[in-house]
Amino acid sequence: MSKTNPSATQQFETLFVAPSRAFGSLGLEYTEKLLAAQFDAARAYTDLSLAQARAWLDVKDIEGLKQVVEAQQKAAQELGERVKGDAEKVVTLSQEFLQKGQKLTEENVKAASAAR
Repeated sequence: MSKTNPSATQQFETLFVAPSRAFGSLGLEYTEKLLAAQFDAARAYTDLSLAQARAWLDVKDIEGLKQVVEAQQKAAQELGERVKGDAEKVVTLSQEFLQKGQKLTEENVKAASAAR
């Protein structure tokens, strides 16, 4: 069984293991936030769709039809705003991920340079 030189182990930790762990953690954090946003959006879209379907089932006369059509127009506008907000959220998450990734890269390049 070979024994590893402690400085080689430390250098391996500094140059490979720690950066890999940091990038893995960043990727996992991003994925978790992105999935939470997607589940949130899916839930909101589903709730809106089911509410519209229920409203259509309650139509019994011309006035009810008029109310449902007006409500559907309002729901479509709300959905558009929601989609826009969700897209902005994903863009913000992606920009945050990119910035943190760039910062990690810079730190790891400095650490690698110092280790030489």
